[in-house]
Amino acid sequence: MGKIEVDYQTLRKIRCIADYQFFPGIGNKLFPKEITISRSPKTGKIRFIYLNGNLLSTIRPKDGKITLHVKGAEILLKSIEKPKLRVVILKDIVPFIQRGRNVFAKHVVDVDPNIRPGDEVIIVDLDDNLIAIGRAVLSAKEMLAFRSGIAVKTRTGNIMD
Repeated sequence: MGKIEVDYQTLRKIRCIADYQFFPGIGNKLFPKEITISRSPKTGKIRFIYLNGNLLSTIRPKDGKITLHVKGAEILLKSIEKPKLRVVILKDIVPFIQRGRNVFAKHVVDVDPNIRPGDEVIIVDLDDNLIAIGRAVLSAKEMLAFRSGIAVKTRTGNIMD
């Protein structure tokens, strides 16, 4: 199916998912009324969400949660204050994470204290520049306490200026 404009009910549903998954009120900022969607041809469920032709996010069919893409992460970074949804990493490993490597606990400098395993996170450097997007493997406390193990499984690297 091609991209289609969104009706009020669908927009409200997408925003509610974002509010639940990230925090209340972020749905309006992440998904303005100008978004378009693409549905699964088999199930008719929402799969991809676009803004001006740029992919913002995907709705995972398995659990109905949002996975961010570069444009969506950029909007979130501009819309929320530090340290929300962020995992801050050492400057030395930025090139490796940009190439899609996972973030290890020993490389985490700071993290949103509310992050739990399985949460969608934005990986940033010390200057709050977007490095990658991933899924937390450890809780915020564990990321800062552990000296070994994967903290974040990187899904989207290759984010270069």
